Amino acid sequence: MENLHHIVVVGGGAGGLELVTRLGNKLGKKHKARITLVDAVLTHVWKPLLHEVAAGSLDANSNEVNYRAHALKHHFEFQLGSMSGLDREARKITLAPFHDNDGDEVVPERTVSYDTLVIAVGSNANDFGTPGAQENCLFLDSLAQARRFHNLMLNAFLRKNHEANQGASHELPITIIGAGATGVELAAELRLASRELPVYGMNELRPADVTIRVIEAADRILPALPTRLSTAALRELEHQRVQVLTGQPVSEIRPHSVVMKDGTELPSDMTIWAAGIKAPAFLHTIGGLETNQGNQLLVSQSLQTTRDENIFAFGDCAACPQPDSDKPVPPRAQAAHQQATTLFKTLVNRLDNKAPVAFIYNDHGSLINFSRYTTVGNLMGNLSGRSMYIEGKVARLFYLSLYRMHQVALHGFVRTGVIWLMDRISRAMHPRLKLH
Repeated sequence: MENLHHIVVVGGGAGGLELVTRLGNKLGKKHKARITLVDAVLTHVWKPLLHEVAAGSLDANSNEVNYRAHALKHHFEFQLGSMSGLDREARKITLAPFHDNDGDEVVPERTVSYDTLVIAVGSNANDFGTPGAQENCLFLDSLAQARRFHNLMLNAFLRKNHEANQGASHELPITIIGAGATGVELAAELRLASRELPVYGMNELRPADVTIRVIEAADRILPALPTRLSTAALRELEHQRVQVLTGQPVSEIRPHSVVMKDGTELPSDMTIWAAGIKAPAFLHTIGGLETNQGNQLLVSQSLQTTRDENIFAFGDCAACPQPDSDKPVPPRAQAAHQQATTLFKTLVNRLDNKAPVAFIYNDHGSLINFSRYTTVGNLMGNLSGRSMYIEGKVARLFYLSLYRMHQVALHGFVRTGVIWLMDRISRAMHPRLKLH
C-alpha cells in the first residue's frame, strides 16, 4: 500500500463522491492506486435536494450515503476532517482537529500525504456582506442547516397555529432572498408545507396566513436561465400565491424584517438567504494557489490548478474556462457530474504517464421543480444547439431522472432500482410531509 500512487479527494459532494467511487472501482479494487476521500461530515446528501429536506418534502435519512460504508463497498478509504492547510512541496494536506458536539477534541490535527490531490469542496452562500445576513438569515449549504431550517419551520407553524387558536394575530411572513433555482423551488416547497400541515392538526393556521415572498435584485427571476423559462416560473409562483419582487436589492436583514434599498421595511419571521454562492474562504490562502474574487481555484481546461500540476479542482470551488467563452463553467450539478467523468479519465491516464483530458462543458438544459405542482424546463439539443421548452409530467420525469443518474453513478443500476422501489414503499407508508 505504501508504494501505491495515492489520490486524495477533498470533498464528498456530488462530483467528489462520484469520482472516488469510480476511482475505487477501477483502481482501488485492483490495487493500482490508493484512493482516499476526505470530508468534514459522515454522510452525503445530494445538495440540490436540501431545499426539500428543509421544507419536509424529503426525509434525508432515507437518502443519505454513509461515507464509511460506501468506501468499504467501493474500495477507497475515508478520512473524517476539514482541510485546513496545504504543503505543496511535501505534498501533504493538514486536517483540522475534530471536536464532538460538546467541544471536546476527538481527533487532533493531522496530515495526509498525497501524490495527486483533488479539491472538490463545493460552495457556500454569498451574502455579499449584507448587514445582518449572517445573524438573522437561514442558509441551506449543508444537511445540518437544512434540518435546522425544518425544525424552525415546524416550530413557527406550531406557534402561529396556537396564536390563531387564541384569537391573536397569527400571520407568518417568510422571505426568500434570491430567485435562482434554489430560491424558486424552496418557495414552492414552503407553499406545499403551508397547505399540508393543517391536514395534520395545525388546522387553525390557513395557507393564506402564510405569506411567502421571493426577492430578486435582478430584473427577473432565474436571471441565469432563458427568459421563457423565467416567465413560466414567475407565472407558476404567482399561481401558487407566492409574492415576487424583482429589481429590488436588499440592504439589511433584521431579526423580524427585511429592509430594501429604497428604505421599505418588510416583515419577515423567517428569512432565507439563497442569493449567490462563493467557494469556501480557506481556499483563498491555501498553499499559494491562484484564486478569483469568489475564492474559486483557477484551473486550466484539464482541471489542473494553474500553479501546481499535481493538484486538481472541480465543481463549484473551481473556475474552469470554456472554449470560445469569456465565462467559466457554471456552478451546477450537471457540470460537476461531467467534470468528475472527465477527471476520472485524466487520473487513470496519469498513472500511465499519459496526457490529461481537456474538459468541455455540455449544457443539457435546466429544470425547475415546483414541488408536486408542476415542473418547467428547457432541454438543449446536442446536434442543433437549440433548446426545447418542456413542462408538466414530461419535465417532472426528466427532473427526477437527474437524481437517479447520480444514484446510478454511486450504486449502479440494480441497486438504484432497489432504492427507487424502497422510496415508493416509504412514500406509501409515511406522511406526505416530515412532521418531526
